[in-house]
Amino acid sequence: MATGKWNCSTSNASSSLKLLVSMVPLILIVGLVFVLGSGFCNWDFTGKSSPLFWSSVSSSASSFDGKQRSEGVLDLRSEAVVEVGGSEKSKENKAIMINASSSPTIPVQENMQTLQQSNESLNVSIPWPKIAPGNETYVPLLTKKQQKFSILDRTEARLLRARAAIREARNRSEIQDPDYIPVGPMYRNAKAFHRSYIEMEKQFKVFVYEEGEPPVFHNGPCKSIYSMEGNFIHAMEMNDKFRTRDSEKAHVFFLPFSVVMMVRFVYIRDSHDFGPIRKTVTDYINVIGERYPYWNRSLGADHFMLACHDWGPEASFSTPYLHKNSIRVLCNANTSERFNPAKDVSFPEINLQTGSINGFLGGPSASKRSVLAFFAGGLHGHIRAVLLEHWENKDEDIQVRQYLPKGVSYYAMLRKSKFCLCPSGYEVASPRVVEAIYTGCVPVLISEHYVPPFNDVLNWKSFSVEISLKDIPNLKQILMSISPRQYIRMQRRVEKIRRHFEVHSPPKRFDVFHMILHSVWLRRLNFRVNDDQ
Repeated sequence: MATGKWNCSTSNASSSLKLLVSMVPLILIVGLVFVLGSGFCNWDFTGKSSPLFWSSVSSSASSFDGKQRSEGVLDLRSEAVVEVGGSEKSKENKAIMINASSSPTIPVQENMQTLQQSNESLNVSIPWPKIAPGNETYVPLLTKKQQKFSILDRTEARLLRARAAIREARNRSEIQDPDYIPVGPMYRNAKAFHRSYIEMEKQFKVFVYEEGEPPVFHNGPCKSIYSMEGNFIHAMEMNDKFRTRDSEKAHVFFLPFSVVMMVRFVYIRDSHDFGPIRKTVTDYINVIGERYPYWNRSLGADHFMLACHDWGPEASFSTPYLHKNSIRVLCNANTSERFNPAKDVSFPEINLQTGSINGFLGGPSASKRSVLAFFAGGLHGHIRAVLLEHWENKDEDIQVRQYLPKGVSYYAMLRKSKFCLCPSGYEVASPRVVEAIYTGCVPVLISEHYVPPFNDVLNWKSFSVEISLKDIPNLKQILMSISPRQYIRMQRRVEKIRRHFEVHSPPKRFDVFHMILHSVWLRRLNFRVNDDQ
C-alpha cells in the first residue's frame, strides 16, 4: 500500500512538474506580448496587426498637438487636411483644400473660420484626423470594404508619410544633395522645403489630359511677356519624370489649355465679351468629366490649370468648381480678385524676349552699383501714375522715367542700380520682378493685394523691399534707411534665389518649372481624395 501510494504520489508530482514546465514558455510569450504589444504593434481582436495604411493615418494623426496645429512647419505646414469624397451621393462632403500657406499667411484658426464661412455656400464638410488620447494608439475598426485598399488608398497613404517627413525635417540635419542645398533666411524653412522637394521628386505624378486640339490646347507662347504658359505646357508634356500616362497613379491632373491662345483665337477682339473663352473651358471640362471619373470624383480639387495672361482668373470662372476647388496657377495673383493663397499658386511673369534667358543673367557686385533706384515704363494702372507723379525726372538717385533716352540700355540700367522698382500695372504681376532678380538688383515691390511667386517657400522680406501705395512719396527715405551692410546681404540673397526663377530647356532641378510643380505638390499634400464608388 505504502509503495502503491508512494508510486501514485510520485506519478501525480511528476505530472504536475511536467505541466508546470510545459506552461513556462507559454507564460513567457504571453508576458512578452503584454509588455511589448502596446508599444510596437497595433492589435485588433482578430489577432492581426493593422495594415500599413491605417498605421500611417494613426501615426500622422497622433502627431497633431496644439503647438504644431498653430505653427505647422512654418509655411510648409499642412496639418489641416480636407477630405474630398467620391460618389454623387457624397458631393456635399467634397471640399477645397486649406492651409497651404502662401502670403498673406493665414493662421490655422482664422483659416478654418474663413473656410467654414465659405463652405456654407459650397455645402462641404471639413473632417479632421482623429487624435489618439495620451499615449494610446488609435486603431480604427476596419470593415471588409475598407480592408481592400485601392491604388488611391495607397497613394494617399504615401502622401501622409510625406507630410509627416516634411513636418519632422526642421529638427533633422540637412539632406545631402549633389546639386543644391537650400539654406539661409531666403527660405521660410529651408530644411522643410528641401525635404518636401525630395519627396516630390520621389513620388509626384501628373496626368496631362490629351483631349483638345492646338493651338488653344497643348500649345502656348514661348517668346512674350506671357511666355511661361507655353514653356510650362511644353515642359510638362515632354517630362518623363513627373508625367504619368497611367491616370490611376496620378496625384494631380493638368488641364492643358492656354488662356493666351484663347485670347488670340477664341476671343472676339474689342468685344469685351469673355463668353467664348468661358464656353471653351466649360466644354473642355464637360468632355473630360464624361470620359474620366477624376473630375467628378473630387469636383476638380485634384486638378490644376496654369495661366499667365491677365484674364487667367476670368477663364477659371467658367465653371464654379474650377475657381472654388481646383488649384489655379496664376501670374495674376490678386487676392482682391478671388485669388486664394490657401489653394492657388502664384508664379512669376517672365518676359522671354528671345525665348531664352541667355545674356540676361548676372550683374556687378553691390559696391559697383551707382544708382539707388530705377524704373522705366509707361502709364499702366494707378500705382504707376502715382510713382511717376512723385519721382519722374525729379531725383538723380531715384531714376524714374516713362521712356529711356536714346542709346540707354534698359538692362544696363538694371545692372547699375541697387534697387529696381517693380510697380504693378493694371494687373498685380510684373515681369520687372524677375528682370531685377536676373540682374542681381534688389526688387522693390509696389503693389496692392499681390501674393509674390513661391511665397509658400521663399521669405521675400529677406531679399526684397515691399512698399505700399501710400509710401511712394517716402520712397527715397525708405531705401536710404537700409544700411549698406543690410543691402549687401539682400543683394547676395537675390543672387542665391535666382535659380528658382531661371527657365531652362530641358528643365533643371530647383528651376522655375520645378518650383511651379513644387507649389502644386504642396497644395496636393493638403487634402485627401476618397473614392466612395
